[in-house]
Amino acid sequence: MPTAEKRAILDEISETLQNSGALYVTKYQGMSVAQANKLRGAFRKGNVHYKVYKNQLMKMAMQEVGGYEKMLPILTDQNAFAFVEEELSAPAKVLKDFIKENNDKPEFKAALIDGDFYGPDQLEALAAMKSKDEIIGDILGLLMAPITNVVGGLQAQGSNLVGAVKTIAEKGEN
Repeated sequence: MPTAEKRAILDEISETLQNSGALYVTKYQGMSVAQANKLRGAFRKGNVHYKVYKNQLMKMAMQEVGGYEKMLPILTDQNAFAFVEEELSAPAKVLKDFIKENNDKPEFKAALIDGDFYGPDQLEALAAMKSKDEIIGDILGLLMAPITNVVGGLQAQGSNLVGAVKTIAEKGEN
């Protein structure tokens, strides 16, 4: 049975897991304090909550919340967790750039996004995912294209008609 302090942390983790659409796990071992702070700042810009928790408390919270069974085996070593509510690919983009600049640190271990498990070899694919806003923009662009073509066609026909009437009117005056 956890102490009152551990129970409070467990409740915090459980609530964060319930409110998150995605969870990313990184192995931060070997990172300097400066690197960890830089990474935390980069995550903060992307509206990502990045925190270190003890693996045992994470396991307990994951079991309480449910749906995290695939994540349990990777909870070894020194892990940090990135929680995100909306922009589910944001942590992958931050991690990809950060890992490239910092000698492969931290190590990306896995992610669980909307119930789907992504292993350590899938960071590139996750980083390439379009954001929700980009997808909506693409859909709107596709929906607007036919309307733009129709409006353009009507405007062209209208200008041709006006030009023809004007030409006929000018000929009639002469």
